[in-house]
Amino acid sequence: MSTPLFVSERSKPRMTTQSLSVGCLIFEQMVQIDFTGPFEVLSRMPDSTIQIIGKEVAPIRDVQSLRLFPDISIAEAGLFDVLVVPGGYGQQALMHDEEVLGLIRKHVQRGKLLFSVCTGALLCGAAGVLAGRQVTTHWSARHLMQHYGAVLAEARVVVDGNLISAAGVTAGLDASLVLVSLLRGDAVAQEIQLALEYAPNPIFDSGTPESAPAEVLESFRRKYEPIGTARKTEAIRYASASTGSSSR
Repeated sequence: MSTPLFVSERSKPRMTTQSLSVGCLIFEQMVQIDFTGPFEVLSRMPDSTIQIIGKEVAPIRDVQSLRLFPDISIAEAGLFDVLVVPGGYGQQALMHDEEVLGLIRKHVQRGKLLFSVCTGALLCGAAGVLAGRQVTTHWSARHLMQHYGAVLAEARVVVDGNLISAAGVTAGLDASLVLVSLLRGDAVAQEIQLALEYAPNPIFDSGTPESAPAEVLESFRRKYEPIGTARKTEAIRYASASTGSSSR
């Protein structure tokens, strides 16, 4: 995937000097960098506030057992100017969680910005907000986007109106900087990038299935197969249910 950024023809977010609120959803078995990467960038955005949202105000552990603690519960959360939805294996347990899906749906319906990171796009799909929208996600789940009515854009960061999506995991940093540049200007985003010394120059060239050695890719696929199968089954079920309801 060679395209760093794709911007659709929909009206993109406009720069503003108004104060902004950011809400970040966290949940059990998430991938913490899907959240902490964007948090590090967005928390530095001038004149903004950021809150961490959980299903309950209780600690959760990410997929690698890092302990995270939310500020507020979903029930207590109002509307945010930006809602960040991360991914990770724990996303699968929330695909029918109406409280989580309702939070996502509410923000899109009210015209707020929805920021999907990695397989957080699957949660957004389950919420029914991706139909006809251009989106990206982790490479292992891109083929599932069609089941949610989304149009896959082969880019690391995609801006489609009030929907910003990042590809896998670390792409959340790139998408966060794009979001800051849209809302506060390029210079602000560039200063945050400088402060973080975010200048990727990886030692290994194994960050995509196209560049990874064959044995590395095969090892990943074996480990990923159980969650990959579960995600595919759920995506097909969603598409089937959506087709059935539309034909009634």
